[in-house]
Amino acid sequence: MTINWYPGHMHKARREIKKALPEIDVVIEILDARLPFSSANPVLGQLARHKPTLKLLSKSDLADPELTARWIEFLEQQANTRALPIITTDSKTLQPIARTCQQLASQVRESRSVRAMVMGIPNVGKSTLINSLAGKKIAKTGNEPAVTRVQQKIQVGDRLQIIDTPGVLWPRIEHADSAYRLAASGAIRDTAMDYEEVGFWAAGSLLQRYPEALISRYKLKSLPEDAGSLLKEIASRRGGLKAGGVIDYHRASEVLLHDLRGGHLGRITLETPEDIPAPGELQDDTEATENPGFE
Repeated sequence: MTINWYPGHMHKARREIKKALPEIDVVIEILDARLPFSSANPVLGQLARHKPTLKLLSKSDLADPELTARWIEFLEQQANTRALPIITTDSKTLQPIARTCQQLASQVRESRSVRAMVMGIPNVGKSTLINSLAGKKIAKTGNEPAVTRVQQKIQVGDRLQIIDTPGVLWPRIEHADSAYRLAASGAIRDTAMDYEEVGFWAAGSLLQRYPEALISRYKLKSLPEDAGSLLKEIASRRGGLKAGGVIDYHRASEVLLHDLRGGHLGRITLETPEDIPAPGELQDDTEATENPGFE
């Protein structure tokens, strides 16, 4: 199944980003703290690879705090890079952003603002962050991906100017697990994914990584052996049984993904730095256009 998620406005956004970058002092890339590798857009990384970068781990209140600390340490090993965990609606976690941008752009004279371009995939919290930094509603927000469509400039305080860009997805995903993680987290429109296939992947991953969270949330007497058994248990407890006791795997998958995205399973991180694939493990261009679970 081929993924169809790179509409015309995203091509335009990429061109606008490339055109604006020469005037930018710092790049702010917003990542999902639950999947910092999979939510990092390689297209944006290539465009901005020579710029000082502040990586913000958004939705850190939904992520495993121990793994977030490991990701921060890992990301800051990259040259000219700082990383901060944030909650886009919590001003306390956002306070260090302006100061950190100024530190990264130390060459900028004090007579002008540091120009920072905000980048990130759709639905990662970029517009909410900008509204919080500005102290008023400037950027349009929404629960569906790809809400922001046009570039905006916002002054934040005396010495920071934020250039917002539309959330940009990439034309192909080079690793199957990254595609599943993005879908499970809500970064991809529900209409572009196969709920059952993503639900089975999420069930298997959570059984391996957070078994106790599943037992607690669904009041299980014992841990199911596999993803299918877990979804059967969820279906039997959450209205997912059809006539004759037939399992509604779509319904069970909806329940599991809703609980995961909403934090009802606790603070969950879907990948660690060790999960980053070696370059040889990535699919080539002809394979990468086909992603299981997407249409």
